[in-house]
Amino acid sequence: MPLQNRVTPDKSIVRENWRGDFMGNRGGRIHDPETKTLLKRKWASKRWIICVTKFKQRHREVMGNSYTELFFLDEVSALAAGHRPCFECRQKDAKAFATAWTTSHEKTIGSLADAMDRLLHEERTREGKLLETSQMEQLPNGAMIMANKSCYAIKDNQFLKWSGLGYAIEELPHGEKYLLTPPSTIEVLRNGYKPYWHRSAE
Repeated sequence: MPLQNRVTPDKSIVRENWRGDFMGNRGGRIHDPETKTLLKRKWASKRWIICVTKFKQRHREVMGNSYTELFFLDEVSALAAGHRPCFECRQKDAKAFATAWTTSHEKTIGSLADAMDRLLHEERTREGKLLETSQMEQLPNGAMIMANKSCYAIKDNQFLKWSGLGYAIEELPHGEKYLLTPPSTIEVLRNGYKPYWHRSAE
């Protein structure tokens, strides 16, 4: 039976067979290492990051005594869930994300990583924003929305329906649409940050 450590774009942590192209964590351990099951809390700290699955030949016991390893289909869905690139294993991408962040945010005092994590945590703990049609048209590539309980990513003016196995082009259903990607990350995407897409989005 697969472990409950796959993350969907709406921040849910599910038990599925897919693994995805990226891993990450929510600031520490949120599972019981004896039973390898999740605790009631959904994060250990505000530092929700996106990591590569291989780094410096390190080997880990998944859901062991350290932090809870979480897996994402791709970076687009990880960003939608409120995570950001890791400054250790993804230094180049983290710096590009930070540069795009500072373009639209006030200069911070102290750690930029801490400032990003504080604001992202505020945003991801709010309800998704209800979107008007005009707002939908202004969303950048890589933004994700929720429509009729399904997740969709925007790429080159098309809506790609998300699943744990990949994306498929599909017409949006009628009804209300909600923004999944945090507003601050939307600005990062507008400012030129290019997230990694799953190969099915090509």
